[in-house]
Amino acid sequence: MKKLSIVIIFLLASVQVVQAQQPAPKNIVKPDPQALAQIKAGKAYLVDVRTPEEFDGGHLQYSKNINFNSPDFKAEVAKLDKSKPVYLYCRSGNRSGKAADTLKALGFHSYYNIGGFEQLKTDGFPAEQLQTSASRK
Repeated sequence: MKKLSIVIIFLLASVQVVQAQQPAPKNIVKPDPQALAQIKAGKAYLVDVRTPEEFDGGHLQYSKNINFNSPDFKAEVAKLDKSKPVYLYCRSGNRSGKAADTLKALGFHSYYNIGGFEQLKTDGFPAEQLQTSASRK
């Protein structure tokens, strides 16, 4: 019985270690119902922080692509109006969570990590598919 208890404790500890090693998306929030209306009206930004190649494969309508992995990311984000809300998304919510941290450091007050592209499409955000780099310019 004592051996079984030790084995169970070891297994539980192992599960905790594995879970701790998995990066979790940072503070994903579900956008409020008015978010899309604000974005359409130009009163808020929808920023896709994925790579241009990912963006070209499909993205949400009204979104602007600012690649989180680009060396120009901070400079490009700094061009946005800090008085407008910024809704950030990527593939899973990880990069957009890190991008939210960057916006905070740059002095933005209203920014939201709204998660991943596929889930947002499922939630009803309109999407555009397959653009080529030439047509995006």
